Amino acid sequence: MHEPATILVVDDEAEICRSLQEVLAQDGHDVVGVESGEAALVQIDTRDFDLALLDLRLTSMSGMEVLAYLRQHSPETAVIILTAHGSLETAVEALRHGAHDYLFKPCKTIDLRDSVRRGLLKRQNEKQRRDLLSQLESSLLQGLQGLRATIEPQPAGSPPSATPAAQAGPSQHLHRGGLNVDIARHTVTLNGHPLELSPTEFDLLAYLARQAPRVISSQELIRQVQGYDSEPDEAREIVRYHVYRIRQKAQAAAEVGDLIRTVRGIGYTIGG
Repeated sequence: MHEPATILVVDDEAEICRSLQEVLAQDGHDVVGVESGEAALVQIDTRDFDLALLDLRLTSMSGMEVLAYLRQHSPETAVIILTAHGSLETAVEALRHGAHDYLFKPCKTIDLRDSVRRGLLKRQNEKQRRDLLSQLESSLLQGLQGLRATIEPQPAGSPPSATPAAQAGPSQHLHRGGLNVDIARHTVTLNGHPLELSPTEFDLLAYLARQAPRVISSQELIRQVQGYDSEPDEAREIVRYHVYRIRQKAQAAAEVGDLIRTVRGIGYTIGG
């Protein structure tokens, strides 16, 4: 039996939306149902969802637009596409943009439950993998800093060795709107509010701030911040997770949701 999850159902056909909610609620999930893309965006901004069921053929805003917004603001959410037979090609395109699965409407209850189960399991496995990767990155960075301090002892009173992002240029203070990055002290404030970032998050944000307004690809971020080359898919997955974490912290600390802006198909830049 799977663990209860928080699920968003988006379908402008009231009867189908209600039916999906009832089935999933019977399985113990916390289900929110909305009947428009605009209402879905409000819910996405309000709370975190483990999984979303998304109808592609919405009345005013397309399901693909909602999917793009969801991918940008909550990349960890598993997405199942609901589609009619005539929109199969669009459903396949949605899969290419990060959807987990698609179901034809009206879908059988057994198929719905199986897809939800697999989507939640996949989300859990990916989250564990990202958490482990983040822990390994932090441990590796701390080990390298310790090794550097052992090999190249610093004079008394000198500041700690700079991280890769700090070595990218001469400026020790980066200002971008309300964002202030102090490289020497390894601190970040946003509109006067401190942001508590991991070493990798700090280096990534510092590099984006230094390069702004240039749009930086995920591969360049991995190369410059982490110091190694990676495949495009691997780089996108790693960077997407760290960007998501930085956005969450910026929202919580200073109510700024667009600190890092996604330029679709290219990369990231500091918002503004």
